[in-house]
Amino acid sequence: MQIVLAGEMGFCYGVDRAVKMMEDATERTGEIDSLGSVVHNPQVVSQLKEKGLGVIASLEQVGERPVAITAHGVGEATVKELASRCVSVLDTTCPIVTRAQQWAKRLTEDGLAVIVFGDPEHKETRGVLGWAEGNAYAIRTIDEIDTLPDDLPTRLGVLSQTTETEGHFAEFVRSLLERRMDRITELRVINTLCNATTTQQAAAQELAHKTDVMFVIGGRESANTRHLAEVAREEGVEAHQVESADEIRVEWLRGRDRVGVTAGASTPDSVINAVIARLHELDPEGGGVRTAAAQVTE
Repeated sequence: MQIVLAGEMGFCYGVDRAVKMMEDATERTGEIDSLGSVVHNPQVVSQLKEKGLGVIASLEQVGERPVAITAHGVGEATVKELASRCVSVLDTTCPIVTRAQQWAKRLTEDGLAVIVFGDPEHKETRGVLGWAEGNAYAIRTIDEIDTLPDDLPTRLGVLSQTTETEGHFAEFVRSLLERRMDRITELRVINTLCNATTTQQAAAQELAHKTDVMFVIGGRESANTRHLAEVAREEGVEAHQVESADEIRVEWLRGRDRVGVTAGASTPDSVINAVIARLHELDPEGGGVRTAAAQVTE
């Protein structure tokens, strides 16, 4: 059995930056509270808690300790509320997410309604909506376009959750035009997709054509990890999303010659390495396992 690794996977710049900022902050201050999970990965959160990071669920729990805004960002009202409380704030919002927030604010200031293609329950999407002064809508699927209000302004700005796929976003914009062309006088489409996420998705797509089964490593709540699994399945390969090595079942490996491994942008190397080690242990044929990069050729 051969294990083939995706050419691009694991920690992205935004996550790496946020984790390092919080690690530095705990070393300086001893303790700091994160407003929500730092990233959607339980292992990373657990490691930071050991270093003095606390996790609070809401502004009501803000106390005397410094507060960190996570990589997913927050709405403008939350930023203002933290400032009004004169609490020390560490803003680790990913710069790509910050750009999306700034565009949401700019579009509404220009008089456009904002549509965000993304999960309305995801923290990043809620934060971007929070910069659009209430005149914004989150749409999760193409079919939900028909749920937009009839009195929606005719001038629209469209953004995407940063972790969406290029293909899905392009299809959404095309469908929006098809279904509402008669009610749109102006449409501004802003590409707010994360380049690192797009690169990882392309690598996962390539890997799907070279393997019999794929393992996508990442937290259950991680949108970019979920999209990696979707990309692989869309290419016709069986894909399993796992959060840790102990979730892997030996029956998933039987009869497989080449096993692919990729990981979401918030998955640390330690978890990836543990999964690879587990795959070596579970080689059902017992014939030895070798690991290669995705660039290998037949």
